[in-house]
Amino acid sequence: MAAGCGARQTLNVDAGQALDALQFLALIFSGTCVPTRPCPPRRPGLPPAPPGAPRVQYDALMDSSTSALAAAIGGRVRLKRQARGWTLDRLADAAGVSRRMLVNVEQGAANPSVGTLLRISDALGIGLPALVDSPQPKQVTVTPSGEGAALWTSAGGGRGVLVAGTESPDVVELWDWTMVSGDRLDSEAHAAGTKELLQVRTGSLTVAVGGEEHVLTAGDAISFPGDVAHSYANHGNAPAVFSLAVFEPGVGSSPHQEGTDA
Repeated sequence: MAAGCGARQTLNVDAGQALDALQFLALIFSGTCVPTRPCPPRRPGLPPAPPGAPRVQYDALMDSSTSALAAAIGGRVRLKRQARGWTLDRLADAAGVSRRMLVNVEQGAANPSVGTLLRISDALGIGLPALVDSPQPKQVTVTPSGEGAALWTSAGGGRGVLVAGTESPDVVELWDWTMVSGDRLDSEAHAAGTKELLQVRTGSLTVAVGGEEHVLTAGDAISFPGDVAHSYANHGNAPAVFSLAVFEPGVGSSPHQEGTDA
């Protein structure tokens, strides 16, 4: 833990399931701590991890920053809901979460999962960054080198860093990835219409799309639909460094209908 962090609590979650969103986001956006072995946050609509899935440990920041983030998110959810003239019941139904969960979120009294926040932000048509960032969007946002959000790391030192992104409805994400030998990331199908573009900068990377594998070396690029199951793997001996752009159109246009608060 970095100097100045609050007390830590170890969370045990099933690999592939959503993290505790507020604790996870507090770690990322406070800049004081990072998860020791995180897996990618679960996209909405994904099934729970199968029985017997491997367990992964997370170090969560448990101090006032978590409460402050919960209050800020709750206030923004409430303002966006009221601006639409929606009742709690209407937003809960559109987002596929329980009314009780939504009340707790708006009051800053809950630690909802990343999946729950994604469903709420999608139903409001604003995207998750709008619940976390300043309510006044900037025309130009600069992410200094080394200050992106490391949302994925591997035990061997691999990192997936979100370095830039745009607002809804048509969201574009820019990622900087490093995968060491043996690293692999399996991704479920994203929202319909999602596209991905990837270029390998150094090393070798195997990208599988819909069951078909493509081996890329330095300088090679690939584009493929992100709304089918896909994976990235480094089967070589040297680290693979690559840039990834993800385009997800119409965020908020078709709310996810899920009945759980997971």
